[in-house]
Amino acid sequence: MTIKQVMDGKKEYIDLLLLADEQEDMIDKYLERGEMFVLDDNGIKAECVITQEGDGVYELKNIAVLPDCQRKGYGKSLIEFLFSNYTHCRTMFVGTGDVPSALTFYNKCGFTESHRIKNFFTDNYDHPMFEDGKQLIDMVYLKRTR
Repeated sequence: MTIKQVMDGKKEYIDLLLLADEQEDMIDKYLERGEMFVLDDNGIKAECVITQEGDGVYELKNIAVLPDCQRKGYGKSLIEFLFSNYTHCRTMFVGTGDVPSALTFYNKCGFTESHRIKNFFTDNYDHPMFEDGKQLIDMVYLKRTR
């Protein structure tokens, strides 16, 4: 398993990016200013995009694992990679929908709830979004500090 940074051609991974953020114009808001990494394990299995939001503060904007490769540690491996390579990162935020599967995953990766943005998904997306059969309304922000 290797993790490598994608410098050019980030949109080549749009199918993976859309698994985590299903509206392309929302991805466009952070993709170019973010740093992108892909996880290769006999083929690309996962990706993530991270942005610097301040001195020592980063945000995980997108993380996705191919559906048939989920629950095999790839997402957690990407997060641990980021923490080991961004040694100056004091706080990492991630925003997600208010669904148990996502919240449990991030809790297992060392994140705790920070704050919420009311109506984020209904105000910023042009269609209703659902995860695990639940409509996403509020964005739940979690953080991990060191």
